[in-house]
Amino acid sequence: MTNRTVGEVMTQDVVHARRTTPFKELVRLLDAHRIGGLPVVDHDDKVVGVVSGADLIRQQARRGGRAGTTEVTAGALMSTPAITVHPEQSVPQAARVMERHGIERLPVVDEEDRLIGIATRRDLLRVFLRTDDEIRVQAAQAVVAGVPHVPPGAVRVDVRDGVVTLTGGVERRSQVPAAVHAAWRLDGVVGVVSQLSFRVDDCATEPARAGTQRGGRAMP
Repeated sequence: MTNRTVGEVMTQDVVHARRTTPFKELVRLLDAHRIGGLPVVDHDDKVVGVVSGADLIRQQARRGGRAGTTEVTAGALMSTPAITVHPEQSVPQAARVMERHGIERLPVVDEEDRLIGIATRRDLLRVFLRTDDEIRVQAAQAVVAGVPHVPPGAVRVDVRDGVVTLTGGVERRSQVPAAVHAAWRLDGVVGVVSQLSFRVDDCATEPARAGTQRGGRAMP
């Protein structure tokens, strides 16, 4: 199993607002659906911004709790431009976008920026809630399937806290990065450590003796 896409984990039934949606209605939507924010779309369902509960609280603080908040609309409160993702992007890519921007939800848009879903931090985290045992079994299968001419048992796979360690030996040096890549692409893997040895260095210009390629944690 390779990394799942945003389209596979997103929620398709999206609660959203228009630019003209008033403050009180925004509060009602967030409360009724128990959500922390929602995208704002235009007449063509294109995402133009995002309104969060924090935006509403800041507005209340500005007003000092006085009346008049019903006149304020989503268009005045929203953060823009909205940070969005496409459905074909991988879950780890989306998770990195969330982390980089410090946000909890990502509107999912099509090629014309129309809203088609939403991916929350909780949606993405569910993908990573896999046991080390599950990852180990799939990583062993992935290495055999993804690296030609590696017999079952030639590469040993150990997993601890989502970090995969590969030990054992392969025939050619070029098979080492292929094995690392096969393991790294699996859902739930947060790092890969290679301790694989090889018999033939097919990456060198001159014939080389057998050796061991060791390295720290591999990153995407």
